[in-house]
Amino acid sequence: MTARRSWTIAALLFVAGFINYLDRAILSVAVPVIAVDLHLGPAAKGVLLSAFFWSYAIMQLPMGWASDRFNLKWLYAIAFAVWSLACGFTGFATTLTALLVMRVILGIGESVYLPGGMKVVSVLFQTKDRGLASGLVNCGTRAGLALGAPLIAWLVVTFGWHNSFFILGFSSLLWLIPWLLIYPSHVAVPNNVRPAATGRPGWLDRNLLGLCIGHVGFSYYWYLLVTWLPDYLVESRHMTLQRAGAYTVIPFLVFSISEPLGGWLADRLIRAGWNESRARKGVITLAFLTSLMLLIGGRTAEDTSAVLLIGGASLVGLATGNILALLQRVAPPNEVGLWTGILNFAGNLSGIVAPVVTGLLIARTGSYYPGFIVAVAVLIAGLPAYWFIVRDRAPTASSA
Repeated sequence: MTARRSWTIAALLFVAGFINYLDRAILSVAVPVIAVDLHLGPAAKGVLLSAFFWSYAIMQLPMGWASDRFNLKWLYAIAFAVWSLACGFTGFATTLTALLVMRVILGIGESVYLPGGMKVVSVLFQTKDRGLASGLVNCGTRAGLALGAPLIAWLVVTFGWHNSFFILGFSSLLWLIPWLLIYPSHVAVPNNVRPAATGRPGWLDRNLLGLCIGHVGFSYYWYLLVTWLPDYLVESRHMTLQRAGAYTVIPFLVFSISEPLGGWLADRLIRAGWNESRARKGVITLAFLTSLMLLIGGRTAEDTSAVLLIGGASLVGLATGNILALLQRVAPPNEVGLWTGILNFAGNLSGIVAPVVTGLLIARTGSYYPGFIVAVAVLIAGLPAYWFIVRDRAPTASSA
C-alpha cells in the first residue's frame, strides 16, 4: 500500500473520531437542558453521563481481540453504523431509562474506534511516523469536541435536544461511503510489522500493567473535562448554553491540536537520535504537568482568563500520540489491537468513575473545584508507572 493511501486512511479515521465525539459529546453539551426537561439532579446527571462508559469499557477487550483477527474494513463499518444509529434513535427518548439504554448501545458501537484505529496505524506506519499518525487518528475525537461544542449548542437551542440527536446521528452514516470505497478489502501485513519469534507475553505483562496504570490517570482527567466542563461553565460561571459552548472550543481545540503535535515532537526527537521510549515518556511528563493550570483556572474569577488557563491545562493532550505509540513499541505486533483494547478498558473505568465522583462532590460541597483537584492528582499520580514499570524492549524488525 502506498504512503499516500495510508495517510488517507489515517485521515478517514480522524474524521471518524470527529464524528465519534460529536455523537458522544452531544449529551454533555445538552445535559443542562435535558436535566430541566427530565428533572434530573447532579447525581442523576452523573449517572447519565457515565452510562456510555459502562458498555464502552467492557467492549474494549472483545473489540481489541476482534481487531487483531477480523477484516477491519467490515468490522469498523458495522460498528460505525451501530453507534450512528444509536445516537439518532436517542432523539426518541423521553425518560431517563431510555436515555441510559441508548447510551449503552452507543458505547458498544464506538468501542471499535481506538483498538481498530491503532491496529491500522501499527500495520501501515513505521515507528518513526507512529507518534504523528496515532495523534492524528485520535485527535479527531478532541476536534469533535472543540469544533462541535458550539455547533451542538446551536442545534440544541435552535431545534431542541431531541432533533439534535436525530440530525447528528443519522447524518453520520454518510461517512461509510468513502470508508468502503477507500479501505482495501484485504490489508497485507508488511514484513516489518510481523510478529517476532518470541513467545506470547502473559496478561500480567509489566509493560501492559504500567501503561494501564498511567492511562487510568490520563483518562480520569480527560473525562472530567469532557463530561463536566460545559455544565461547569453554565452552572458555576452562570454562562448561557451558547456562550458556554463557544468557550469550550478553547480547551478542546488545544487538546486536539496537541495530540498530533506531541506525537510529531517525539518523532522528531527519535529521528535526531533520541531513544524512543525516553523521548515519548519525556513528552508525556511535560504534558501531564501542564494540568496544574486547571487548579489556577478554577480559582480565577474572570471568565475569559479562567477558560484560557483551562485551555493551557489541556496541553495534557501532548501525551496522547506518545502513549499510543509507546504501546505499539512494547506490545507484540500481533496483539496491538488487544493491548489497545485493554488499555482503553482501563482508561474508561475512569470514564465510569469520574462523572459519578465529580457529581457526588458537587452535590456534597456545592463546588466543582474539589473535582478539579482530584482529577489533577490522579493524573500526575500515573506518571511513575511510565518511568518505572514500562520498560523498553530490544528493537526488532517490527520496530524498524
